[in-house]
Amino acid sequence: MLIKHSNYISDVADGFGHQGREAIGNDVAVPPNATLMVDLELVSWKVVDEVTDDKKVLKKILKQGEGYERPNDGAVVKVKYTGKLEDGSIFEQKGSDEEPFEFMTGEEQVVDGLDRALMTMKKGEVASVSVAAEYGYQTEIKTDLAVVPPKSTLIYEVELVSFVKEKESWDMNTAEKIEAAGKKKEEGNALFKVGKYFRASKKYEKAAKYIEYDTSFSEEEKKQSKPLKVTCNLNNAACKLKLKDYTQAEKLCTKVLEIESQNVKALYRRAQAYIQTADLELAEMDIKKALEIDPNNRDVKLEYRALKEKQKEYNKKAAKFYGNMFARMSKLEELESGKSGSQKVETVNKEEGSDAMAVDGQSA
Repeated sequence: MLIKHSNYISDVADGFGHQGREAIGNDVAVPPNATLMVDLELVSWKVVDEVTDDKKVLKKILKQGEGYERPNDGAVVKVKYTGKLEDGSIFEQKGSDEEPFEFMTGEEQVVDGLDRALMTMKKGEVASVSVAAEYGYQTEIKTDLAVVPPKSTLIYEVELVSFVKEKESWDMNTAEKIEAAGKKKEEGNALFKVGKYFRASKKYEKAAKYIEYDTSFSEEEKKQSKPLKVTCNLNNAACKLKLKDYTQAEKLCTKVLEIESQNVKALYRRAQAYIQTADLELAEMDIKKALEIDPNNRDVKLEYRALKEKQKEYNKKAAKFYGNMFARMSKLEELESGKSGSQKVETVNKEEGSDAMAVDGQSA
């Protein structure tokens, strides 16, 4: 292992292969199959951090920041950045020394990859951030400076000038937590109405976290927080259904039913999740229970019809599958039976042949 400003001499066998290398400028020619002596000095290095687990957003620190605090979701940040394509052409520039660009994280004011990278940075840090299309632009976009082709990798050089974190739940008293949860829920509702389900889900999640642990709440505060907790989890379940995250939708509905076992919406949405994951028996149980509580609920009745259709479809597929399987098994049994019969005939023939040989021997 090399450390900074250390030297290391290494043998490199067969350096330029069987062709060698001609003299270039002041560098001498290298004979074919030559072993080279390489003198290395490590001058500096840059650590590359994986911002996302799939390695599609990478951050290389160019200048270390100060302290240990980093922006959280909902923080107000001031930044300077330049966005480039892989060929070096600039497509976006924001902020300056005199007037940094200010925005709130988690609000889609910059591409998702840059947003996530900023939440890993410290005050004063300068970094190069590589953003794959999944966290940038999937389609072509036009900016004042350039056209960004679809599915381009974006390279940002960004400086986090300063930031103010959104207040965390552990820094709030109980009244502030309930107020913050209500505010986040309303923000989530506004986003849900315009079809921004991913961001709405994050708002509902945050709202529920503010009031998740209510052991320090007074009885009155518990009464206030309970319906808020139920609504946030139910609305988040609706987001997860839209996002096709059926496992999380089921978990959120189960959370609600642990608080209110007769909640029809929770039973209905959990049944929807079960149908999508092919847990049809569990879906039927939830729908039947919902109809016991509210026999005239139109949405639940429609879902029951959809479930019955799914069950018919499933039964047809199952019958076809098992029919084919039994047909194949019968065919195999016939083949095995035939094979066994031929083996018996062959054995009998061999026995007859050996008797004939004995008789012939006796005649001799």
